Amino acid sequence: MVRRQRDVVHGPGDSAGFTLLELIVVVTMIGILAAIALPNLRDTPRRAQEAVLKSDLRTFRDVIDQHYADKGHYPPSLDALVEAGYLRVLPRDPITRSSETWVVEYEEFDPEMEPAETDFPEDGQPGIIDVHSGSERLSLDGTPYSEW
Repeated sequence: MVRRQRDVVHGPGDSAGFTLLELIVVVTMIGILAAIALPNLRDTPRRAQEAVLKSDLRTFRDVIDQHYADKGHYPPSLDALVEAGYLRVLPRDPITRSSETWVVEYEEFDPEMEPAETDFPEDGQPGIIDVHSGSERLSLDGTPYSEW
C-alpha cells in the first residue's frame, strides 16, 4: 500500500509573512534605541575637539617646561618654541579653529628681586609659563575652555 502525501493547503491566516502588528513593534523598538543613542552621537564631534584641546595644552606645557630646562628661562612667545625646534608648527585651537587665539600667561615680574635671581632671559622680558584656549565657550562639563 502506497501512501500519497497530500498537498497542504494554506488558508488566509497561514501566510508566511509578517503581520502589521509585528512590523509596528519592530519599528517602535528601533525608534526607541535610536532615541537613546542620538544624544550621545550628537556630542561626539565636540568630545573629539575637547580631546584634541587637552592634548594640545598638555603638549604646550611639556614643551614650555622642556624649554625652561634646556635654556634656563621660559620662552618669550609661542613662535619662539617653533623657531627653537620644540614644535614643528603652532597648532590650531580646535575650538576657535585658529592658531592666533591662544591666550598665554606670562611669569610675574618682581621689581624687588635682583636680576641674577630671575628666570628671565638676557633681554629681561618675562616668558610664557602657561597657555589656554582663547575660546569663551563652555565645555560639555560646564567649565570654560579658557580655564583649562
